[in-house]
Amino acid sequence: MINTNTAPYAALLLRLSLGVMFIAHAMLKLVVFTLPGTVQFFEGLGYPGFLAYVVFGAELVGGVLLVLGVYTRWVSLALVPILIGAALVHVPNGWVFSAPNGGWEYPVFLVMASVVQALLGDGALALRAPATGRVRQPA
Repeated sequence: MINTNTAPYAALLLRLSLGVMFIAHAMLKLVVFTLPGTVQFFEGLGYPGFLAYVVFGAELVGGVLLVLGVYTRWVSLALVPILIGAALVHVPNGWVFSAPNGGWEYPVFLVMASVVQALLGDGALALRAPATGRVRQPA
């Protein structure tokens, strides 16, 4: 049984942790690898270089929207293809993310966490009320 008193806070914690993770990965591409370096990495994998900018923007904007609790369900689902792409990049490296060049279990876990977030919704302290038309009740 789901505890309806604590579920909104569970969704909040998941939403915040996913949002911060996406922001951190975007900033890693910007500050550590640089966007031109990220473009080169994408091209080295056989992806078009412009996708590096798309991924960076999606991670940054999506992460901020998740932290704020704006369109949480849709943002979580929109970020799943990026996570699947990351998982596919890491498949040849094996299971464990501590393997050289990282494994695929971390991005696959994040896919599942994003799907769970989409199923749960905004949670507590979100800026956007759910689109169901119901009045938001305090947790």
